[in-house]
Amino acid sequence: MDVVRAAHGAHSLVWWWSLVIFLLVAVIGWFALPSPALSLDAPAVQGLRIVGGKQLSPEFMALLSGLAIYTSAFIADVVRAGIQSVPKGQVEAAKAIGLNGFQILRLVVFPQALRVIIPPLTSHYLNLTKNSSLAVAIGYPDLFSVSGTILNQSGRAVEVIALVMAIYLSISLLTSMFMNWYNRRIRFVER
Repeated sequence: MDVVRAAHGAHSLVWWWSLVIFLLVAVIGWFALPSPALSLDAPAVQGLRIVGGKQLSPEFMALLSGLAIYTSAFIADVVRAGIQSVPKGQVEAAKAIGLNGFQILRLVVFPQALRVIIPPLTSHYLNLTKNSSLAVAIGYPDLFSVSGTILNQSGRAVEVIALVMAIYLSISLLTSMFMNWYNRRIRFVER
């Protein structure tokens, strides 16, 4: 990307072409499937019951709400601490040069706060991935309980456990790689 900018003085269109290719593959996949990939019906009252719509199990809703509330509390505290870590002098200097409140947040506070927020946020995202395995306690069939069923039916303990480990490892490594890439992108470069 820097080569194109240095040679021509313009930004490359990598992100634009990536989006176009993604959308093209999605549209081709949508029409190539034998049945509709996503069909939603609006829920309607019929007599004394509701028909249509998407049915969500109580186990899934318990897992979703529990993880969402637990994780959002931690992430909100990390973001709050990151924003409060920006020195007040920076905000006062931004006000002195005439920036409005939104510009102060966007141009001064958030870029400095992100440098503090990203490392603990990475840890919380990885923790969220691991905490999702607690779904087995409420009876929701997540990866861990499905692997237990496969283990009971096939008797291949080593292969099943290795597969579960590989899946959790790949999810953790992908999350960590993305967050480390983003952390390198926003870090302060000293001259």
